[in-house]
Amino acid sequence: MNQLSVVIITYNEEDTIARCIDSVRAIADEIIVLDSFSTDKTVAIAKEKGAKIIKEKFQGFTAQKNLVISYSSSQYVFSIDADEVVSEELLRSIQIEKQKDFPADAYEMNRLNFFGTRAIKTCGCYPDTKVRLWNKDLAGWKGGLVHEAWSFLDSKKDGVIEKLNGDLLHYTYQTNEDLVCQSDRFAALAAKTLKEKNIFYLLAKMLFSALFKFIRNYFFKLGFTEGALGFTICYYQSSEVFLKYYYALKLKYA
Repeated sequence: MNQLSVVIITYNEEDTIARCIDSVRAIADEIIVLDSFSTDKTVAIAKEKGAKIIKEKFQGFTAQKNLVISYSSSQYVFSIDADEVVSEELLRSIQIEKQKDFPADAYEMNRLNFFGTRAIKTCGCYPDTKVRLWNKDLAGWKGGLVHEAWSFLDSKKDGVIEKLNGDLLHYTYQTNEDLVCQSDRFAALAAKTLKEKNIFYLLAKMLFSALFKFIRNYFFKLGFTEGALGFTICYYQSSEVFLKYYYALKLKYA
C-alpha cells in the first residue's frame, strides 16, 4: 500500500492547527509542518499532535508549499492548509483510494468555505474545486508569492485526475476583520510579482477586473442571497483584485 505524507505550512495558526491535524490523522503516515517562525503556540501544538516540524523563512506560498513537499518521504502527498479540515466523507474517500494504492496520478475535491460557522455556497465560493492529493513526482505548485496554482510538471503530458467524494472544509474567516486583513495581505504579496507589468495593463485590470469580479460573484454567483454578509464577501473579493494592481502601480513608481 502506498504511504501518504500530509504537508502543512503555518504561521501563527494556534487556533486551527490542532483541528486540522486531527482531521487527517487516520490517513497520514507522516505529518510535516513547515513553520515560518510563528510567535504563538502553533509549533508546540503541532509537536504535541505528532507532527514533524521544520522551520524556514517565508518565501511566498508557492515556494513554501513546494519546500514542505521536498521534506516528505512518501510518493503521494496531501497538501492541506492549517485552517482546513477533512470532512468525514472526504476522509473515507481518501482511505478507499489509499487501500487501492492510489491508482490515479492526482485527486481533486470540492472545498466548502466558511465565514465563522456559516457555510458559503454562493459568492463564487463553491464548489471551489482543488487538487490537493497527488504523486509528487508528477506534479507540484506553480505561481508567484500568493494564489499558487497546482499543475503537472510536464505541461505537455496530462495525468489522470479523479474526483473524490466529500468536502474539504475551509474555515476562512471568523470576523470581518479577518476578511479585510487577508484581502490586503494577499493583494500586497501579489503586487510584488505584478509591478513589472505595463502601466496600461495595470490600470485596465485595476478598474475593470475588480468590477467584473464583484458583478459576477454578487449577481451571477448569487452573493446577494446571503444578505449583508454576501455583499461584504463580494466587496472584499473585488477589493483584493483592485488593491493588488493599485499596490503594483505604487511599487512600480516608488
